[in-house]
Amino acid sequence: MDFLNALVMFANFVFLPGLAYGAQLALGALGITLVFGILRFSNFAHGDLMAFGTMITILVTWWLIGMGVTLGPLPTALLALPIGIVGAVIMALIIDRTVFRFYRQQRSASIVLVMASVGVMFILNGIVRLVIGPNEQRFADGERFLITVREFREWTGLAEGLAIRLPVAITVVVAVVVVVALFWFLTYSRTGKAMRAYSDNEDLALLSGIDPDKVVRVTWVIAAALATIAGVLYGLDKSFRPFTYFQLLLPMFAAAIVGGIGQPIGAIAGGFVVAFSEVTLTYAYKRVLEYLGFAPEGLVQLLSTEYKFAISFVILVIVLLIRPTGIFRGRVL
Repeated sequence: MDFLNALVMFANFVFLPGLAYGAQLALGALGITLVFGILRFSNFAHGDLMAFGTMITILVTWWLIGMGVTLGPLPTALLALPIGIVGAVIMALIIDRTVFRFYRQQRSASIVLVMASVGVMFILNGIVRLVIGPNEQRFADGERFLITVREFREWTGLAEGLAIRLPVAITVVVAVVVVVALFWFLTYSRTGKAMRAYSDNEDLALLSGIDPDKVVRVTWVIAAALATIAGVLYGLDKSFRPFTYFQLLLPMFAAAIVGGIGQPIGAIAGGFVVAFSEVTLTYAYKRVLEYLGFAPEGLVQLLSTEYKFAISFVILVIVLLIRPTGIFRGRVL
């Protein structure tokens, strides 16, 4: 019985949070790896593009709630999400047309595009802070839990209760649907095949009649959509704050590199590796060990939660030193 209590506690505070956080990082890292694999540069503005799309979703959510339009037990943000995606897509296309397109036409080195993306990052961050402010915003309405601690205790008779929050369940379901749809698109659709061909060999793809402008547009549309979905899911699960989304850039890049930059499947694997590393290394295991018969004096916490993002940096450095190609031997799509 004590082992089951320890297992439930571990699932409640480590496994479920890590699963949701991993799904959110995976979706964000997918956008980063698509841009790198097809457009050949690391987009440092991805985190703030995520914040921009989430901001629009929040504003539309507030407007819908003010109009009395809700989804009942589900968060109203799911109803506003398509509008947030459209707003982020429009912004991404405008940025590409006004900034990145010029450098592509000049055949500029990748580092030039990276530096341009840093400038775009600060501009987007400023826009988001100006419109919605720098403070924390919560926009998750509807039901909070699918299963409450009390209900779980009554069903099982255990001392520890397992709580499954609705945003966590929504995150997992939406992430699975989005990933399956994306891989189907890249594998079987004509545009997806054109994107993979353009990624493998740009010159040969052009000789085959593939429209490079269309490939670039579709890439930005997908990246912006993934960024917005990931940002909204993260905000529903935790909260929205512009600076937090800026900080998420590091774990998302770490996830993309750990899995293999340019590899979509690697971005997913890397997202969960980084997420579970952060959660497991910052959790205090005192009560779990007590259920297992130990009597630790301290919290048995390897690292403070303040070092959460530092873990991503350490993982990134270790991977770059030991296996720069990542888990799946990074290569373009």
